[in-house]
Amino acid sequence: LYQEDRYAFLTEWYDPTAALLRRYQLFYYPKDGSVEMFDVKNQRIFLRRTKYDDLHQEDLFVGNRVNVFSRQLNLIEYGDQYTANKLGSKKERTLALIKPDVVTKIGDVLELIYSSNLIVTKAKMTKLSWSQASDFYVEHQTKPFFNNLMQFVSSGPVVAMELMGDEAISIWRRLLGPADSAVARREAPQSVRAQFGTDGIKNVGHGSDSFAAAARELEFFFPSTIGHGPYNTAIYTDCTCCIIKPHAISDGKDHMSYKSIYKFYEVYKGVVTEYPSMVTELCSGPCMVLEIHGTDTPKSFREFCGPADPEIARHLRPTTLRALYGKDKVKNAVHCTDLPEDSVLEVQYFFKILSG
Repeated sequence: LYQEDRYAFLTEWYDPTAALLRRYQLFYYPKDGSVEMFDVKNQRIFLRRTKYDDLHQEDLFVGNRVNVFSRQLNLIEYGDQYTANKLGSKKERTLALIKPDVVTKIGDVLELIYSSNLIVTKAKMTKLSWSQASDFYVEHQTKPFFNNLMQFVSSGPVVAMELMGDEAISIWRRLLGPADSAVARREAPQSVRAQFGTDGIKNVGHGSDSFAAAARELEFFFPSTIGHGPYNTAIYTDCTCCIIKPHAISDGKDHMSYKSIYKFYEVYKGVVTEYPSMVTELCSGPCMVLEIHGTDTPKSFREFCGPADPEIARHLRPTTLRALYGKDKVKNAVHCTDLPEDSVLEVQYFFKILSG
């Protein structure tokens, strides 16, 4: 008897009307890309098997969030051993640390990461003290270059990222290339260090070299238990909030939860007709939240973003962010603070409240 392939997951959905987490089993049939959902609490079918083109097999792994008919489902467990064996075996997490010299080139680095089929699941900009840097690089303490390395990595902001994907540890290290940038230019000219590195210390970034190192280093920046690791760099003055929306980030998966976005956008409820779509879009995929600094930032950054409707932006302000990267009024590339008096509040929402 032929048994059709089927993948099963236990998922959670945040129901904003009841303010409750609801559990469903999600079944995915790769043969025709159809989905089925089963309500765990009420023990009944919630969604009959239906073809759904917006879900893909590569989206299915524990820890990811997927959208099924505008519901954001958090995949919390594999539903059976078959699914765990087929979809979970090669997935790894690793730490990518971008050093101070290349922070301004973070966009180029992210592009290379995504094109290598890795996704960014966590990201934080921080400034390490000398003692934090020496805790992180503890295995290099006896090396002759240790002091120079400490001085450099604590000289400005760094960006720590959790990368996830099949064989993520070796892929990110291969993407970085040889530790000495000059050697990288000779032996791996396509590597990140060959393109952006200077020498053996100013060499773009760091990548975990084993499972054990990845676990320790991710815990250093993104603790799973108590504490929050090194603080982010937000300073909450002369600033405005920018969120790069999911469609504008190359299909990665740094999602925000429906609950947190629902709260953030509540001010638009009943005022802006696109409100429900705005919430759905912002948690449909990866977002990057930035604190932007400068003089008269809320006003000047809003002008840089351009009119909210990308069509209008393309006619009136063709060089603005929304004209260049926006698709429609909801997928309009970026959110920026509307009212100057809300700027600090919006930045605090993401960098104080959500990052706790």
